[in-house]
Amino acid sequence: MQNQKHLFDIPDDITYLNIASQSPAFKAIYEAGLRGLKQKSRPYTILGSDYFEPVVELKKLFAELIDVEDYNRIATIPSVSYGMATVANNITLNKGDEILVIDEQFPSNYYSWKKLANTYNAIIKTVCPVKGERWDTTILEAITDKTAIVAMGNIHWSNGSLFDLKAIRKKTKQLNALLIIDGSQSIGSLPFSVKDIQPDALICAGYKWLFGPYGSAYAYFGEYFDNGEPIEENWSNRLDSENFASLTNYQPKYKPLANRYTVGESGNFIYVQMQIEALKQVIKWTPKAIQDYCKSISFEASKELSELGCIIEDHNYRTHHLFGVKLPEGLDIIKLKANLLDQNIFVSFRGEYIRVSCHLYNTKKDFDTLVNCIKSVL
Repeated sequence: MQNQKHLFDIPDDITYLNIASQSPAFKAIYEAGLRGLKQKSRPYTILGSDYFEPVVELKKLFAELIDVEDYNRIATIPSVSYGMATVANNITLNKGDEILVIDEQFPSNYYSWKKLANTYNAIIKTVCPVKGERWDTTILEAITDKTAIVAMGNIHWSNGSLFDLKAIRKKTKQLNALLIIDGSQSIGSLPFSVKDIQPDALICAGYKWLFGPYGSAYAYFGEYFDNGEPIEENWSNRLDSENFASLTNYQPKYKPLANRYTVGESGNFIYVQMQIEALKQVIKWTPKAIQDYCKSISFEASKELSELGCIIEDHNYRTHHLFGVKLPEGLDIIKLKANLLDQNIFVSFRGEYIRVSCHLYNTKKDFDTLVNCIKSVL
């Protein structure tokens, strides 16, 4: 795959290696947003179908991306925390049940579980491998007959460590535990198949690797949640809500499957158009091609950084679109930050780590610039 910088509005003197925090919008998304604004400015042109048909298209695209046959299992939501709250709202626990989470898990995939544990006198069990042990070994050993829920990412959000979700799913099924996945840092840039993994729910932010606007997210809900309760009651999620003339003939039934969990005002005329263009492009690129490209431009730099004394996870056990770099002891981080800023290099700092996250607009030269900048303060 060739570099795709021409699709983005990123100046040539900018090295942006921080997509994991916020993705740039490529030009087609910007234009889609303008179309949505123009539609909103002329409300007399908005049809009843405009509230529903674009949302269905969006759900179908996300279903295609994550290998789901029925788009009715997809809900469009505003955030990961909204999705996790919806999941937690439909789970009942027993006293002493364990909810397994990963050490330093992102807060949006923690607070709902903490609240649920407090409600039922359950236990939050945090997993962290001892030195020299692999994540998967520690996670699998931590899943026991006390485990009710395993809530984790497809990868670790801070350093790109890969988790063996197939093995984890197999054990959770054996013990009748739920598997809830936060795919925010991997869906769109790393292949993922719901058919293969069979999670009970997959929640994913839309503004990172899926290039949607901030305030967009997606959720897949499996059979466990087919008859659950949404955390809000909005008119558009009820059966036959497309019939505007009959809206006050109050409908007790929800639309089927995950449609009941879709956020109110899901037909946002601006956001939905932007999200559709974004997903079309990601599907056209394919997550595998994105992953392969990121590996091709970062592999040599990661080896050179390791030789300089940085610590980076073995490439067999991490992703290439996102990975953590532990800086050498004694390195002047304040000076490094100043040098990076001076060179217009944007990365994410996590204490003594930097998180590097790249995409198709990056090149090998960007990584050479990063390496040279780190060299300059050693």
